Amino acid sequence: MQEEKTQTHESGTVPKEQIRNKKSADSGGKLIFENPVLCSQLFNGYVDMEELKGIRPEDIEDVTERFIPMFTEERDADVIKKVHLPGKSDIFIALIEHKASVDYNVVMQILRYMVFIWEDYEKQQEKLKRGISKTKKFMYPPVLPIVYYEGSKKWVASKMLSDRIALSEVFEEFIPDFKYYLISLNGYDKEELILKKDALSLVMLINRIKSDEDFKSLNLSPDYLDSLLEKTPADVLKIISRMIAVILRKKNVPEDEIQDLVDKIERKDHVGLFEEFKGFDVQAERKKGKDIGEELKLIKLVCKKLAKGLDPATIADMLEEDESHVQSICNIAASFSPDYDAEKIYDQLIREKELV
Repeated sequence: MQEEKTQTHESGTVPKEQIRNKKSADSGGKLIFENPVLCSQLFNGYVDMEELKGIRPEDIEDVTERFIPMFTEERDADVIKKVHLPGKSDIFIALIEHKASVDYNVVMQILRYMVFIWEDYEKQQEKLKRGISKTKKFMYPPVLPIVYYEGSKKWVASKMLSDRIALSEVFEEFIPDFKYYLISLNGYDKEELILKKDALSLVMLINRIKSDEDFKSLNLSPDYLDSLLEKTPADVLKIISRMIAVILRKKNVPEDEIQDLVDKIERKDHVGLFEEFKGFDVQAERKKGKDIGEELKLIKLVCKKLAKGLDPATIADMLEEDESHVQSICNIAASFSPDYDAEKIYDQLIREKELV
């Protein structure tokens, strides 16, 4: 872009006074890409565009807050970055969309975001110089849409907008088209990520952990961990330790054990970093067994109340239990009436939770 166009871009300073969303998601994508170091590693090592090589953390400005009104509450995981190209005064806007499951309509959602971003940019420039957007030299900043996918299933949604439009071949010249850049967590094998030798590679390896076996199979070499931990700044280490802590809490690992590991990571001590998780399995299984017993007991109590014709709200109040949880039990139990089978109801309850 020429200098005159760049000046137009650069004058679009993003104000800080945007209203915050009332609910802040703590998703993997948001946690990772709010951090400029991890974000710069994404551009340098995971986006195959030579023009983006050399982007530094200080070249990246997070402008997500400005665009929060276009996010719904449950989609507060997305981030938007204003990025300066290396060695140039030009900028582009990076829209990083986080997905945990395959979403066939993501390309249309991204289109709406892109238009919103360009409209906002135009309004800012018009405030600086009325009528500027109608001139021949006025240019909008490019938007790089990235979908960061953490799901375990293969991403099968089309990356092209035209594939969501009927008769796209007939009306091809009248349909705007673009594609997004997909970064799939499971699109890399373990060795590929380790070879990258950056903090984002470890973050992605951690994000792939779904079971005890995943923990054990990490088997990360001391050389990889030494090199990575030594050069990783403290704020990124906090993100890594926070992600591991979330996983371990889901496995019912005692809090003091979790804190010991967090301290170890933040001290940049890799020794036994993942091997020690082997000892947590027994504790987790004991806790799991106790939880199952308590849940079966609750299901039996709920079924007894249901048999007497009581509604879920009344049952929850009598048992001093969460109403939504009791409602879920009642919904499943209805299909087993009148011969309620607590174990079958429990199994169905677990299956439905896993689908959420």
